[in-house]
Amino acid sequence: MHDLLLTNATLATMAAGEPYGLVENAALAVKDGRIAYAGPMAELPGGASSQTEDLGGALITPGLIDCHTHLVYAGERASEFEARLLGRSYEEIARAGGGILSTVRATRAASEDQLVEAALPRLDALIAEGLTTIEIKSGYGLTLEDEMKMLRAARRLAKERPVRVMTTLLAAHALPPEFNSADDYITYVCDEIMPAIHGENLADAVDGFCEGVGFSSSQIERVFEKATALGLRVKLHAEQLSDLGGAALAAKYGALSADHLEYLKPEDAPALAKAGTVAVLLPGAFYFLRETMLPPVEALRGAGVPMALATDCNPGTSPMTSLLLAMNMGCTLFRLTPEEALAGVTRIAAQALGLDDAGTLAPGKRADLAIWRARHPAELAYGIGGNPLVQRVFAEGRQP
Repeated sequence: MHDLLLTNATLATMAAGEPYGLVENAALAVKDGRIAYAGPMAELPGGASSQTEDLGGALITPGLIDCHTHLVYAGERASEFEARLLGRSYEEIARAGGGILSTVRATRAASEDQLVEAALPRLDALIAEGLTTIEIKSGYGLTLEDEMKMLRAARRLAKERPVRVMTTLLAAHALPPEFNSADDYITYVCDEIMPAIHGENLADAVDGFCEGVGFSSSQIERVFEKATALGLRVKLHAEQLSDLGGAALAAKYGALSADHLEYLKPEDAPALAKAGTVAVLLPGAFYFLRETMLPPVEALRGAGVPMALATDCNPGTSPMTSLLLAMNMGCTLFRLTPEEALAGVTRIAAQALGLDDAGTLAPGKRADLAIWRARHPAELAYGIGGNPLVQRVFAEGRQP
């Protein structure tokens, strides 16, 4: 007895091999929150279902996964957006006390309840476009108490909405104003913040910002060494504004992902491939900062580096809550194919989070599904703005 049987559908299973893993005249069955069958209707095993629906040929994809966000924060930074348009650079604003530290001040002043309330509309916008899994980073607290507050708020979102939330500790995001030395702050992160966060089981991974306005590769390596000792996987903001060797460091530590990568040297791509590290491309930040250096997509593709896409939702450099727009930007700005874009928010995004139970439509996987008013999956990366496509979203086989 299946809990749910969807018939007369087109499946984009996103299994490697055939384009999109496309199956027409297909059916998908769900049992106990998992996919029991996904394939041709003609091969559907016999058996009853408590709920059966004819989809009239509609498209089913895996639920979308946003594998890089800063969704939990307080405040906004529209004035900085205006300042950049008037000629000031991101780095100039950051060094003058704006940038990340502006959001730190607002986030520290907010309660956990206020952070949850502020994040829910952003999360709802993503769910409305087919999201079922999201990664949320801390990094706007920069004290143990405030980093915990952010991560607890992120975890609460999974109780407020039918989504899976993966949390990432990004304490090594910026130098807080109460510290004069970056090395001293990294010591605090490694000796105080990381063990406490790990002890409370609040983080699934650890991230850092390897950049001139962030931290050096040697300082980030100290964070990675501590994370490894604690048994936590690592990720890294690397080569966004300059090349400090962050991607090579990520590969050295077998990072789940190296993110941004606009300034990655093409010759560094094979190391990421060898390490199995996903390149997470963030076209929203590229667009919003009016960046001109493109990530070396051809080199990544040629080296066999898996490429994910994400919104990078944050108040300063990518105030975007649309994975469909991220897909379109990935195609138009970075020259990904529509198939690469969809894989980048399903199968490869799952890999970037270390998940093996999501991202494709296959028996045994979570029944995280999106049903679309589309006949072909290329339509998902085609539109610019608006969301006329998604019909319904299922999280573990249940509708919100």
